[in-house]
Order: sequence, then C-alpha cells, then structure tokens
Amino acid sequence: MAAAGGRRGKAPRGAARRRPRAAVPGTEGRPHAAAGRPIDEEVSSDSEPESPSLGRRRRREAAEEEVEETPQEKKLRLAKLYLEELRQHEEERAAEEEEEEALPTDLIGDRLKEDVLEQKGRLQRLVAKDVQTPDPASIRVLRGHQLPVTCLVISPDDRFIFSASKDGSLIKWEVESGKRLCVVPGAKKGTEERHMGHASHVLCMAISSDGKYLATGDRNKLIMIWDAATCKRLHIFTGHRDAVSGLSFRKGTHQLYSASHDRSVKVWNVAENAYVETLFGHQDVITGLDSLSRECCVTSGGRDGSVRLWKIPEESQLVFSGHQGSIDCIQLINEEHMVSGADDGSIALWGLTKKKPLALVRQAHGMQGNQDLQQPYWISAVAALRSSDLLATGSHSASVKLWKCSEGFRKLEPLWDIPLVGFVNSLKFSSAGDFLVAGLGQEHRLGRWWRIKEAKNSICIIPLKRRAAPPSPKPPDSFQCPTSGAAGASH
Repeated sequence: MAAAGGRRGKAPRGAARRRPRAAVPGTEGRPHAAAGRPIDEEVSSDSEPESPSLGRRRRREAAEEEVEETPQEKKLRLAKLYLEELRQHEEERAAEEEEEEALPTDLIGDRLKEDVLEQKGRLQRLVAKDVQTPDPASIRVLRGHQLPVTCLVISPDDRFIFSASKDGSLIKWEVESGKRLCVVPGAKKGTEERHMGHASHVLCMAISSDGKYLATGDRNKLIMIWDAATCKRLHIFTGHRDAVSGLSFRKGTHQLYSASHDRSVKVWNVAENAYVETLFGHQDVITGLDSLSRECCVTSGGRDGSVRLWKIPEESQLVFSGHQGSIDCIQLINEEHMVSGADDGSIALWGLTKKKPLALVRQAHGMQGNQDLQQPYWISAVAALRSSDLLATGSHSASVKLWKCSEGFRKLEPLWDIPLVGFVNSLKFSSAGDFLVAGLGQEHRLGRWWRIKEAKNSICIIPLKRRAAPPSPKPPDSFQCPTSGAAGASH
C-alpha cells in the first residue's frame, strides 16, 4: 500500500501541520454558564494552550497522596485483582451453564489467552455460524426524532443507546424498556452558546470505553462533549473548517479522534479538555472514522477512493484502495482487519498488511432502478461484532444484511436479510452480540438524493439469537487465529 510519502500530508497554506500537545486550560477568564447549566468550556484547535506538565504533575501528586506503594507493588496488586475478577466471572459462567465439573484454572488460562490474542488484534470469535434467522416480529422500534436518524452508539454495558438526528436532537434510550431517559432538543443556528443542543445536523457520535464521555459532531463544524450519565454538555471543541463526519474514542483512553469534510483528522484529549494535533492527507471529504486500542485510526475518504490508516506516534499513514465509488463508511473488526462500504454498492474486507481488499463483494445489496437506468444500492452503514466473524451492512434496499467472515478474512458469505424500510444510516452491535441496533431515516445522513416517504425516522433493536452449542468438555466458544496477515508483509 502507498505510504503517502512515508509521512503525514502537507497542510493547506496558513494551517499548522502539527500543534504542540496541550494542557488543561486555566480557569481564569472562562465564561460562566447561566443559572441551572453546567460550566461549558470551548476549546479550539486554533488556540495554543499552556504546557501539559502542570496537569500531569497535579495528577501524579494526587495519586501519590492516595496510595503509597512502589510500582512493583502496584503491578502485583492490579494483577491479583484482575485474576480474581476473571476467576469470579468464569465461575459464574460455568454455574450458568450448569457445569458440574468446574475447572477454574483452565478457564482462567483460556481467558488470558483470549485477552492476549485480542490485544494483538488476532482474536476471531466464530459466532456467525450459530446466529439464527432474525424474526421480523421481534424487532423493537423506538421513535422520538422528527428527522432522519444519522448516528447512534451503544453504551459499553449494553444498557443504553444514544442517537442523534438531522433535527439536531440527542436522545438517550434504555435498551430494556425502550424508554427515553434524556432528550436534548436541537437549537436554532447560532444559539449553541445559549442552548445545550446542536443547531445543525448531527452526523456522528462516539462513546468512551468506560462509558463516561459522549462526543457528537455536527454539520456546523462543532464537536460537543457530554457527560453520558446525565446528558449535560461539558465542552465544545472547535477548529474543523467544515462538517464533522466521524468520531471515535481510542479504546481504554479518553483520547478522541475526529474527521471532517475539511479533509483533516484531529486528535483531542477529552479528560484534559485539550486539543493535541491535526493530521492531513485525504484529497476529498472524510466520511467515516474508527479506532480501537492502538494509537491509530482508520478513515474512509469519500471520492478520493482511499481508506487510510493513520499511525499517530509515527506521524505516517498507509493508503488502501479498492472501491470504485465514494467510500462512505468504515469499521474495524479487530486490530488487523476492517470492513468498508461505498456508493458503488460494494463492501470490502481489508487486512492492514495488504493494500488491496482481502475480499470484495460488488452489488452487495442488489440493484435499483429500471433496466435502462440501473445502479447499485449505496452501502450507507457497516458494523462489525468486535473480534468476531459477524458483520452487518445497511442501505436503502429495504433490508439489513448479516455476513460471515470466513477463510481467514478472505471471503464474505451472506447469512440473513432483515427487512427494514428506509435509509440505514447507522448500525451497531451490542458488546455481547445479542442484539443489533439500526438508525433509520427517510433520507441519507449526508444528503437528500432520495426520500423514502413510507420510512419511519426511528431506532430499531434487532435481537440476535444463537443456536445452543452442543455439550462439550471444552470451553463453549471456539476461537481461531486468522492467518491472513502474513508475517513480515511489507507496507
């Protein structure tokens, strides 16, 4: 794959290529919020905040005051705590499965092996073969947005769904009851400082892996940071020069990546309310972004026809090409593989060591129009059950499709069609893989090329049932290490 000259792309004239790492801005001079509202701070990537050493020093001093222990004692304490949590979890799972012969040592060893594989990005849980045909009658429909739903996320504990819309509203739903726990209505343009909500189309959102922070990005160039528990707005990040189209928290951290139609990727530290740096390289608007544990992210580059892997510490990027149309959505499966969808109707499976797709399915959702003017249904959303072989894709073809990743990520096999009318603008699997959530609208999230009048602007919760595994003395889940990423493969 092309390495984009081995470095980050050039910045436009007048824009900095890299900003110094930022710190917690001082509280002096901050505007105080009106009564009844939390203090709301604005951070811009155009500003130059003070040195980060002050915040780090304060945290270090606070930590030293709380616990007086050596680094070795801390590592030992955390390791013991982790092993005890693993032991309890595996014993509970064995009890639920009514296994009379408990083997906690072996179970913990297997779990530790899984954790190592997951950290290396090579874990693949084989669950697709056990997924049963979803029952359309079991799909739950949640309605609350006036205009098309554009994006959604599920909380890490699978208890809540956050969704946003072209009407600027943000809703927090309880999965079990389907109730709206919190509604932040959209505001009028130019009133973001006086009102809590967005004043334009919300295009993307992300939630931190600890469930603490929610981030939303809109067509008006703004990123808003929310307290996920209370839905109170904490900060506004500014600096993008066009619509914010992709957001992702790095797993296990409060580092946030944002992508924009201004063709740049920005890095933020949400916990410290700080801007970090800007990355350039795409030749057209960026339409989607995703990340996992490593200090890197992947982006879909619209009509520049490229998928890019951004290596943040190395200040470099890898370029992948394979779609013929605008690449509109992207999702990492694990640390070494990803899936993308384009408006030419194709979905592609990628390995990070190959510049071309490992598997490509054209016209994945079929064709639309009459015989003279036929064109493929656009792929408007993709989702992957993390570290597994189960994928989902959405379009406006009246169905969501489930796929199986087989042969070491070298083949995509269709599984089931789930009937849903409307534009599928967002798809997310629950962490446990027991349900799939789709965000539907009468229009595509990025435009108004078509309008499906009979569609409902709604959230659909699709239960995913699995066949019971046959009795076996081995652990119930089967794992395999994909071999598609050949060792020593050249970038």
